[in-house]
Amino acid sequence: MGGSFPLSKLGILIIRQISRPIANSMKERAKNHYFFRTYVCMPPAQIYHWCEVKTRLWVLGLGRSGEIPKLNETMAIEIGANMIGEGAALLLLAGIVFAIAATILIYEYNRSAAKEEAREEAQQQRLAELDSRVEDLRFTVEEQGAKIRELSQLAGRLDVAWRAYQQQLQPSGADS
Repeated sequence: MGGSFPLSKLGILIIRQISRPIANSMKERAKNHYFFRTYVCMPPAQIYHWCEVKTRLWVLGLGRSGEIPKLNETMAIEIGANMIGEGAALLLLAGIVFAIAATILIYEYNRSAAKEEAREEAQQQRLAELDSRVEDLRFTVEEQGAKIRELSQLAGRLDVAWRAYQQQLQPSGADS
């Protein structure tokens, strides 16, 4: 049995490959623009350096060893640009994942809506068929009602004619 494919390593490699051009453009921008160098690129690098040194001292058990020296400008620009580049790559990757998830969600919603619409259409068709059947039955009932009335009238006339015929057959003097 082989080991599983390390997706996390692949993801980190992709992020680093995407972030390199971004970091390089950040370094160039930092070299040419004072504001970008001073207020965008260097502060995150200095904070990162401070946190890293504090954590290392704590892990090594050295406690407080005084003031932590700041990074020189070149190192701060290098680390800051790399951090911003990786952050931008992560945002890009998150945007791609979000776009894929949104596409899947929209596809599933549309598929579900189409399925529901087809179900609704089938139900409307069944209701129309039932309405047609009810209308046919109503017409049949009315038609049969008319035939029953006609037969009742015919039966009444036959009854009158039968009684008249029976009275003709009876002798007129046999009542005494």
